[in-house]
Amino acid sequence: MDTNVLLNLKRGCQMKQRIPRAIYNKEFREQTVKQVTEDGLSANEAARRLSLPPSTLANWVKVAKAGKLGKIGKTQRPLTEIELELARIKRELAEVKMERDLLKKAAAYVAKEAR
Repeated sequence: MDTNVLLNLKRGCQMKQRIPRAIYNKEFREQTVKQVTEDGLSANEAARRLSLPPSTLANWVKVAKAGKLGKIGKTQRPLTEIELELARIKRELAEVKMERDLLKKAAAYVAKEAR
């Protein structure tokens, strides 16, 4: 086992959890790119409003300007509604766990400072 992992486990720190990868359908990508290219919304603002990584949206805009937005995601098999819902819930759960851990650390810090 990696020594950094052992040190973190000994200190009681939890390892960072990765948020599950999101899967976006063609219509969502097209509408999002339209907000940036036609509606005049900045890429960062649109990404923030839609909880997207800014780099993902920037990539979509770049590909759309080249006329190849429809080719993104063609190699992925279509997901069922249940799979989409499960992916959304896993993503949400991972975010909530990260927020909870942050609040725990903040509460411990405040309690320590109050002494």
